[in-house]
Amino acid sequence: MELSERVAYLRGLAEGMKLDTETNEGKLISVIIDILEDVALEIADINENALDIGEELDALSSDLADVEDYLCECEEDEDDDCCCCDDDEDCCCGDDEEDCCCCGDDEDACFYEVKCPQCGDELALDEEVLELGAIDCPNCGATLEFEFDEDEEEGDDED
Repeated sequence: MELSERVAYLRGLAEGMKLDTETNEGKLISVIIDILEDVALEIADINENALDIGEELDALSSDLADVEDYLCECEEDEDDDCCCCDDDEDCCCGDDEEDCCCCGDDEDACFYEVKCPQCGDELALDEEVLELGAIDCPNCGATLEFEFDEDEEEGDDED
């Protein structure tokens, strides 16, 4: 039996006993039963909220696992070449692939460092975010725009 049902049983028991609510003891018991009913309703709401939060947490955990899988793709590449550097000047590692955030054996993801021209905040963005063309700086809200010329990239590969 749930708590709210037990309080309802207690109220019915008090009514069945024809509890006189005009006496001090009757008033006290009636108020206690009212308070117990309020507490039972609050606990039921808290339990429902906890279940909802648990479901949301499970969904977030699943989404986080998807993000981790995506970010770990670089580590899973079979070749030792960096998946995003390829002598690209914009890569955060520059010429030193040992210190690269995406070339090292113990790092998980491929990122490019971008500096916001408004606030100077340095952001680490992956290639997929850069391909969106623009994002808002999380620090100051300024729009950062990125341009990629696919023909130029293909032309670089032919040299």
